[in-house]
Amino acid sequence: MSDNRLSVFKTYKLYVGGKFPRSESGRVYEVTDSKGRWLANAPHSSRKDARDAVVAARKAFGGWSGATAYNRGQILYRVAEMLEGRREQFVREVADAEGLSRSKAAAVVEAAVDRWVWYAGWTDKIGQIAGGVNPVAGPFLNLSTPEPTGVVTVLAPRTPRSWAWSR
Repeated sequence: MSDNRLSVFKTYKLYVGGKFPRSESGRVYEVTDSKGRWLANAPHSSRKDARDAVVAARKAFGGWSGATAYNRGQILYRVAEMLEGRREQFVREVADAEGLSRSKAAAVVEAAVDRWVWYAGWTDKIGQIAGGVNPVAGPFLNLSTPEPTGVVTVLAPRTPRSWAWSR
C-alpha cells in the first residue's frame, strides 16, 4: 500500500424509509474518539428530517403491525445476527470511539446483541404476559391483547459520551 494515498473520510447519512438521504440542512458534525481525534462526520438533522422520518415510519407501520409477532421477532433476531457477524468491527469502533479497552468494548457490543435477542424473544410472548382476561362488573368477559398502536420518536444525545455505561 502506498503512503501517498488520500484517506477516504467516512460521512454517514440518515436512514429514512429504506434510503440513505443526506440531511436536509446539509450540515454535519465531527465525531471524535476519546482523545479528540476525528472518526467520522455525522449528519446534523433538521426538523424536516425528523418529520420525514416520522412520515416514513407511519407509512411502514401498517406492514410492521400487520406482521405476526413471530415474524417481527424473526426480523429483530436477524438484526442481532448481523450485528454478531460484524462483532469485531463494532468492538474496534466502540473501543476507538469511547477509549475503552478491547474487553470492555466487547462487553458493550455483546450487551447490544443480547438486547436485540431479548426483544426478539419477547415479541410473541408479551401478549400472554400483558394481555388476558380483565375483571369487569356484571356477567361480561373483557379480554385485552397488546398490539402495535403507533410510531415512537426517540431523540438520542449528540455524543455517546453522555450515555450512562460504566468504563
